[in-house]
Amino acid sequence: MRAPHLVHTAAELAELRRPGATRAVVMTMGALHRGHAALVAAARREAGPDGQVVVTVFVNPLQFGPGEDFDRYPRTLPDDLRIAGEAGADVVFAPAGDEVYPDGNPLVTLAAGPMGERLEGAHRPGHFDGVLTVVAKLLHLTDPDVALFGEKDAQQLALIRRMVRDLNFPVRTVGVPTVREEDGLALSSRNRYLSPAERRTALALSRALFAARDRLAAEAALRARVRQAPAAGPG
Repeated sequence: MRAPHLVHTAAELAELRRPGATRAVVMTMGALHRGHAALVAAARREAGPDGQVVVTVFVNPLQFGPGEDFDRYPRTLPDDLRIAGEAGADVVFAPAGDEVYPDGNPLVTLAAGPMGERLEGAHRPGHFDGVLTVVAKLLHLTDPDVALFGEKDAQQLALIRRMVRDLNFPVRTVGVPTVREEDGLALSSRNRYLSPAERRTALALSRALFAARDRLAAEAALRARVRQAPAAGPG
């Protein structure tokens, strides 16, 4: 396995562009885990053996609200390079804040609109505005043919797809299934924050969803059997 190129500027990244080769990008805030590795592996398949897989590592200040964990968010670039390389990345783009936002917080940002004001967005005002702004910036800076995002962040994925459609970004978006830990908890860089009690509480959601899925599947199978059963003849 060859270690991926580590670059910190868009100019360095542009120099690594392979003419005619498909470029696939995976955007992360670092602290990579198996879920990110699955995204990178999927990007490798999308790009093909002759394509190029770029992983971005940037902790985006615009998507953190007051009192959230921007300052303590885990920053583990050496481990990120190893995990990205093992999963098939060619390049890791880890820009500094002034590379992404050269004038500090931008005066012009994207608004997520009504889609970003419900569910998670209702509890984190402005969060998805910050997400869409940085995704748009990174799409411009990395110039990919395809961008891959985890289905774990379902609302985020839906918003990104809508942004790409509404603003005519020339990129194809691909969702990658959620990777879970053995107990069913979706992998997340923030899982390390959970106490044992909080982890048990967090598991309630996935267990409820899986139980509902299994019940719906059982009811559908029962209805199918009823439809296929021969009608009773006259007595």
